[in-house]
Amino acid sequence: MGIYIAKRILFMIPILLGITLISFFVIHLAPGNPLTEQLGLNPKVSASSRIMLEKLYGLNKPLLTQYFFWLKRIATLNFGLSFTANHEPVITEIRRTIGITIVINSIAMFFVFIFSIPIGVMSAVKNESLFDKITTVLVFIGFAAPSFWVALLLIISFGIDLHILPIGGITSIGYNFMPWYGKITDIAKHLIMPVFVAGFGGIAGLSRYLKGNMLEVYRQDYIMTARAKGLKEWKVVYKHAMKNALIPFITILGLSVPGLIGGSVIIETIFDINGMGRLFYQSVLARDYPTIMGILVIGAVLTLIGNLLADIAYAIVDPRLRK
Repeated sequence: MGIYIAKRILFMIPILLGITLISFFVIHLAPGNPLTEQLGLNPKVSASSRIMLEKLYGLNKPLLTQYFFWLKRIATLNFGLSFTANHEPVITEIRRTIGITIVINSIAMFFVFIFSIPIGVMSAVKNESLFDKITTVLVFIGFAAPSFWVALLLIISFGIDLHILPIGGITSIGYNFMPWYGKITDIAKHLIMPVFVAGFGGIAGLSRYLKGNMLEVYRQDYIMTARAKGLKEWKVVYKHAMKNALIPFITILGLSVPGLIGGSVIIETIFDINGMGRLFYQSVLARDYPTIMGILVIGAVLTLIGNLLADIAYAIVDPRLRK
């Protein structure tokens, strides 16, 4: 098992380098640069001043040279300075915003896991029943509904019309003067809608995928043999069928991590959450290359770690991989 994990970790290094190389060149393909966003069409800025700023930012060098200089800094965990007006270190901006993004996505992933498995199993066990038909309709809604549309519906319904939940941010006015239990309740209310939007589509997709796996496993000979031996149905379902149906499900669950991180851009922008997704969106608009690359590296590392955990879980469920 240890050798298997070590191989997977070593395999992550060239993947991460490939991600950074492609990302670095792709973001430079967009028209404009940080100087275009900062200076615009200001007639008072001379051509010589623009050249000096390009030299200061290192934009006058070839892209490949810029990439190797950036890679050299990243090797020492130096993400550089932001190109925005405050010129803060990129790592400081990421450290300030990454916490809430991880919290939202971790809670969403937790709910995706605990809801999609029982829904998928029950839909397979009670195939073509009323429960299965209702969940099928909900799954199709989850597939079809864009996350931004669901977020706006929740804001209008629960925030504006019913005044049950706050419509944006993480804390309310006067948060610092609340008791500790009031602070926890206030944060929980602010997180309900973002977490629901982040996990709704995942629950729909993974539950339907698990149902398909369960129905496929049900047709196997060893399930018929287990029933012929007189085993109780719950043992056939949970001890034999579900364990084997979870093998491909775990892989899909690990691959869903990038989608959750990418969805943070929409969720944090709509709900006015100062997270890493919103910072990424603002950095793209400002052509802030160091911040964009820093966030991409963090997102890639988190994605690779999620895939590594999925591989480990995959090896735990399937003993053949451990050998």
